Amino acid sequence: MRLDVVTIFPEYLEPLNVSLVGKARARGQLDVHVHDLRNWTYDRHNTVDDTPYGGGPGMVMKTDPWGEALDSALADGYESGAHGPVMVVPTPSGRPFTQELAVELSERPWLIFTPARYEGIDRRVMDEYATRMPVYEVSIGDYVLAGGEAAVLVVTEAVARLLPGVLGNAESHRDDSFAPGEMANLLEGPVYTKPPQWRGRGIPEVLLSGHHGKIARWRRDEAFRRTAQNRPDLIERCEASAFDKKDREILSILGWKPSADGRFWLRPPAVEE
Repeated sequence: MRLDVVTIFPEYLEPLNVSLVGKARARGQLDVHVHDLRNWTYDRHNTVDDTPYGGGPGMVMKTDPWGEALDSALADGYESGAHGPVMVVPTPSGRPFTQELAVELSERPWLIFTPARYEGIDRRVMDEYATRMPVYEVSIGDYVLAGGEAAVLVVTEAVARLLPGVLGNAESHRDDSFAPGEMANLLEGPVYTKPPQWRGRGIPEVLLSGHHGKIARWRRDEAFRRTAQNRPDLIERCEASAFDKKDREILSILGWKPSADGRFWLRPPAVEE
């Protein structure tokens, strides 16, 4: 996978050299290019922003530097043999970034990130490049950052760990929170490791039983308990048919019940947001 990031703070992307992402780069699984947007400015102050049309506070990032920077990144990528570019625009006004979307992006061969500062990028930039490639406007949460670089790091790490060979164990992400499949609408439950006793605290006996079926059931039950406590909205939106008999039993114990038409699960009054 090729990654291009255009930013006015290239140093912000240094974490891409460490941990799993750094190792993936060293192995050649990720080809990362960070571009300084100011290289495509031509005034003495390297200006990348201007006042917004219509008035109002803040500044807006200009079209020309972004257009030249993106054209240059695209030309370089095509020259090196990359294909199928996708633009990823971190913005609080974008669609929520989810594990499902991380999986979708991990199947793309080339991601171009455009982290903005100030009030954002002139809308015409996204409209222009949407005629050349898919444009994903994504939000990592319901809050506003000083810039999009932190979001680039979040999205890159979530996507990179899904690439074949990046994780030491290819099955590691199968039981992640929100993982497609059985964990699609559940949070991962608690995990334990050695020693078996720590400060008077033990671990659940079932994890020492060696009974894989019981362990798997315990983990799924704990996932339901944690989801019901921390994200009840995930269960509430699920169709009742998505859960098997044992799932329905634990939900009943936790106080949940199907709706009158049997399609969805209803949250018990005792469960708070």
